[in-house]
Amino acid sequence: MKFLFAGAFGFLGNNVRPFLERMYDVTTIGLLPQDDYTVNIAKEIPDLGERYDIVLHAAGKAHSVPRTEVEKHMFFDVNLQGTKNLCTALERRGVPRAFIFISTVAVYGCAYGENITEDHPLDGDTPYAMSKRLAEEYLQEWCRKHNVILGIIRPSLIAGPNPPGNLGAMIHGIRSGKYLSIAGGQARKSVLMVQDIAKLVPLLAERGGIYNVCDSHHPTFRELEAVICRQLDKKLPLSIPYWAAKCMALAGDCLGRKAPINSLKLDKITKSLTFSNEKAIRELGWKPTNVLENFKIG
Repeated sequence: MKFLFAGAFGFLGNNVRPFLERMYDVTTIGLLPQDDYTVNIAKEIPDLGERYDIVLHAAGKAHSVPRTEVEKHMFFDVNLQGTKNLCTALERRGVPRAFIFISTVAVYGCAYGENITEDHPLDGDTPYAMSKRLAEEYLQEWCRKHNVILGIIRPSLIAGPNPPGNLGAMIHGIRSGKYLSIAGGQARKSVLMVQDIAKLVPLLAERGGIYNVCDSHHPTFRELEAVICRQLDKKLPLSIPYWAAKCMALAGDCLGRKAPINSLKLDKITKSLTFSNEKAIRELGWKPTNVLENFKIG
């Protein structure tokens, strides 16, 4: 089957594309010269050369905190308008049989909580969360109108070689000796092995639906620290008591953006945030990969 992959050379794409190329005739679209279609879908409607059976849309803006109105608007340009432009291009050449969209658990807007399901209200109010939620809503209407199977994946923290975001920051901190564990690192986070997204694609292309995706075991910070330290041949980082971290966070609140820790970051580190993957396992027959056994940092 002919397969169109938007965002095929980012962190997710680089780790998923080799698996998909064994199953499909993959064509890529994105910003890089190695893409088959080099185009900025946030700004223009691509001119596709043929119709595709399956589309995987992983081109998006994430892993940054906007500081200006222009930066905030960029999330909507990329994540929402980019989706609309891609759909317009598909309409012109022939709509696919299935469309799979990489969304995020950020749409729920939860700073903490346990086993959050797909039924939770979509309360995310950051530009990232709102732009992804609006893209989801647009795709639901577009796919209904054109009779396209829609699969929406809401991944948690994604693990894989040289990961971006918070997991990448943890690896960098431990490698450089500038990482402190807090209160024994007992808070739990949902994590997904990046290659599991490739396993989900054929399942979603047949059935569709909206799914949280993560490992069934939600590791603690200490468990993740131990996995990273073993691979870096480092000792486990020092764990400081919560009260000491709280004092540092309050000082950070006064220092502003450049502070290494503030009260918001402290909450994220010391409160569990986990999501239920039971719907994906039950409805798709998907079996997630164990993160602690398989995570290789690079």
